[in-house]
Amino acid sequence: MAKGRHLPTINEPKKANWNEGFKALKYVPRFFKKVWEASPNMFAWNVILRLLNAATPILLLWVGKLIIDEVILQIDLEEKNLSTLWTYIIIELGIAIFSDLVGRGTNLTDGLIGDLYSNKSSVEIINKTAEIELKDLEDPDFYDKLERARRQTNSRVSLLTNILSQLQDIITVVSLIIALIYFEPWLIILLVLAIIPSFINEIKFSRSSYSLARSWTVERRELDYLRHTGASDVTAKEIKLFGLTSFISERFETLAHKYFLANKKLTVKRTFWGAIFNVLGVLAYYGAYVLIIIRVVGGFLSVGELTFLSGSFNRLRSRLQGMFFRFSRISESALYLKDYFDFLDIEVDKLDDKELLPLPQDIKEGFEFRNVSFKYPDTKQYVLSGLNFNLKEGEKLAFVGENGAGKTTLIKLILRFYEPNEGQILLDGVDVRRYAKAEYQNMFGVIFQDFIKYNFTAGENIGVGKIEDFGNVEKIDIAAEMSLASDVVSELEFGYDTKMGRQFPGGVNLSGGQWQKIALARAYMKDAKVVVLDEPTSALDARAEYEAFQRFIGLTKGKTAIIISHRFSTVRMADRILVLKHGKVLEIGTHEALLENGKLYAELFRLQAEGYQ
Repeated sequence: MAKGRHLPTINEPKKANWNEGFKALKYVPRFFKKVWEASPNMFAWNVILRLLNAATPILLLWVGKLIIDEVILQIDLEEKNLSTLWTYIIIELGIAIFSDLVGRGTNLTDGLIGDLYSNKSSVEIINKTAEIELKDLEDPDFYDKLERARRQTNSRVSLLTNILSQLQDIITVVSLIIALIYFEPWLIILLVLAIIPSFINEIKFSRSSYSLARSWTVERRELDYLRHTGASDVTAKEIKLFGLTSFISERFETLAHKYFLANKKLTVKRTFWGAIFNVLGVLAYYGAYVLIIIRVVGGFLSVGELTFLSGSFNRLRSRLQGMFFRFSRISESALYLKDYFDFLDIEVDKLDDKELLPLPQDIKEGFEFRNVSFKYPDTKQYVLSGLNFNLKEGEKLAFVGENGAGKTTLIKLILRFYEPNEGQILLDGVDVRRYAKAEYQNMFGVIFQDFIKYNFTAGENIGVGKIEDFGNVEKIDIAAEMSLASDVVSELEFGYDTKMGRQFPGGVNLSGGQWQKIALARAYMKDAKVVVLDEPTSALDARAEYEAFQRFIGLTKGKTAIIISHRFSTVRMADRILVLKHGKVLEIGTHEALLENGKLYAELFRLQAEGYQ
């Protein structure tokens, strides 16, 4: 690996103790409630089938004993009567077929319930994420919680199967233990010696597995990121141009190998100790087998009882071993369950509805910033400091400033993705925090610089601008005309039904400028009171951008609008221009007035104008 390339430091996994696993079991009833809600009928059928199947092992063993005893009896008789024997065989066959059918029904309902619950939990995560503030979504620690909740769906589905199987096996085990106690109580002691060591070993290492997986949440996210970055059509051009293939593959390989080594160490130890404890279990089993043989030879038990007891002991040993192993899996999965419910239980700051005011039907005065200052969470430096300005109703206000001046952050504050650390933002003289956030945000139509290129159809890409009119072709067509996206759509083979992006079969790629016209159409879909355009036409050529903004100014006449653009030919169309520098308002006024001031705006305007000469 080349020198100077720094790889992330890997933290040692924090050990999860037994008590933590047992405490996590308190989430199981809540988990089952959600599974029940996913499909009450199917869940009930699954439980019934498991109860029916729980009795089949002891029945098969007992009928097998009767068959062996009957065979030996018939050997000693001069006149054979096999009717009873055939009856036993038919009964055993019926039980075996019944057990197979019930088992298949159980597996079927397991899979269907698992799929339904998986879908339900994924929807819950999506909806919960929508409630979370942007400041939390941009926080790495929060994102780790989201990642654990999102990735552990399979663990939760397997938890469902394991718990139901555990309940089924408990019934089977109880019946087998009663049979052993009735015939040979000493076998229970040997049974305990056969399974307890393996159970302790499994519990110990299941905790270690969870600890390793949890401690590697960040690194696994980085592995996924590197995997996607190194093999994606979005990044392919730069990867090839800058020769980054080796860098990314080496970085991935190094990080992945560290995880492999950590996991290998745990797996080898688990296998080694598991083998040793299993040998102890095998010795205990054969000790029980010898005891049963001695009892048969001594005339205390029949040959049929020999087969019944040896079969019962063997099944009981394997069932109990499976139950104990499964219990360790359940307690481990319960820890993952805890991560899931911890995510769902994240408290979202909400004002009491009684304290909220109704949003004004029409904007009368506009917005006012009073001594607004803001810094991002966990940072010391203020991005915006002491802002004082107003945005009048029906006014087009442009934000101008060098990169990092705080323009996009200012947009986030107006949209209430973040709240100011100091000062107030007022709408018609009322602090915007007094309005319901969702209702307030619905007042805006926004196109961001990093707008999403949905892998939907062209019509759906426009329709998402107003989800209530998602399928309204007439409104979609009008929005496309307004944004010039109709020219793009007319060139597509299937028009509005053409799939966008290459991620799915039949999809087409658009140029950056074509995508921006589609994105602008989204803003026009929504008859918003306030329109915000954050560098929405940066991929358009100068002529196309000028035409798009001329249309925008005309179409939004009488509406309040905010514009961010680096092209001054566009900015000058605004009624007023606010110039930011180092997070503060440096100057504000019309294009002509700012040129006369001779400050930053005039300097930037001249520099850009010289570039076109």
